[in-house]
Amino acid sequence: MSIASRTAPPAVATLATPLGGPPVSPAGTPGRTPRARRRLRIRPGILLASAFLLWLAASVLVPGLLAPGDPYAVNPARSFEAPSAAAWFGTDDSGADNYTRIVHGAATSLYIGIGATAIGVLGGTAIGLLAGLNGRLVEASVMRFLDVTLAIPEILLALVVIGIIGGGTENAILAIGAGSIAYYARITRAQTHLVRRSGYVEAARTLGLPAWRVLLTHIVPNVIKPVLVLATIGVGSAIGAGASLSFLGLGTPPPAPEWGAMLSAGRNFISNAPWMITFPAAFLVATVLSITVIGRELRRRAEGRIA
Repeated sequence: MSIASRTAPPAVATLATPLGGPPVSPAGTPGRTPRARRRLRIRPGILLASAFLLWLAASVLVPGLLAPGDPYAVNPARSFEAPSAAAWFGTDDSGADNYTRIVHGAATSLYIGIGATAIGVLGGTAIGLLAGLNGRLVEASVMRFLDVTLAIPEILLALVVIGIIGGGTENAILAIGAGSIAYYARITRAQTHLVRRSGYVEAARTLGLPAWRVLLTHIVPNVIKPVLVLATIGVGSAIGAGASLSFLGLGTPPPAPEWGAMLSAGRNFISNAPWMITFPAAFLVATVLSITVIGRELRRRAEGRIA
């Protein structure tokens, strides 16, 4: 036996990979890449959150289909009934059906959350663009104001605004939205700095496009996308803040079916009718958690596409 034959390495079986195609498994079947496997794998939490949000959407669009009763109907003879087949979530102190009021109250809670978030996003985007596109003096002045505003909790800012303009559903939306403007403005300002230094913006300026066209077609669309993803999470926080104001008697006034107002009405009867506060609180927590879970998933996927 020659030296060459003694030192020759054993043959290694290799897998043939078609040009431009997916990797082939040993059995010859196309295999999925790790990224594809990650996309196919959906976590149970995402499924549960999506299912609950579908129920929430149905409660807003067709509340009569889920709860055909009248949320304002009262029947003193049925006051403080425990949960049963006749009243799934029991009745309150006036005999109104809690399940019907929870279903019809979803629209008010979402109205507060989405409305307040829209105000925060619009106001924050405008202020953030003002700070990110102007000189150092304007930017420094705006950022110092935002730093002071961010040092105060949003709910306290909302209480200050409520104290000035008064209570009510619309005023609560304005108050919560005003308290969240600084948060979105800071994000917009940081994103504006990234976009204005990007290659496509520099190329547009080199081609001689006017400043307003560069702003509207290149800067604003690319700045607003990540802000909208974060705003999805902000909707849940705004719903919680709206319920807090209603619980304090500063938001949606009774007898409107709103979850925070239902919590405020049920706190006086928590010892003998705990279902009056348990079910509204559970749906409020589930709503905030579901929106936050979906918002974080959208944010993770957006960051993955950027990476």
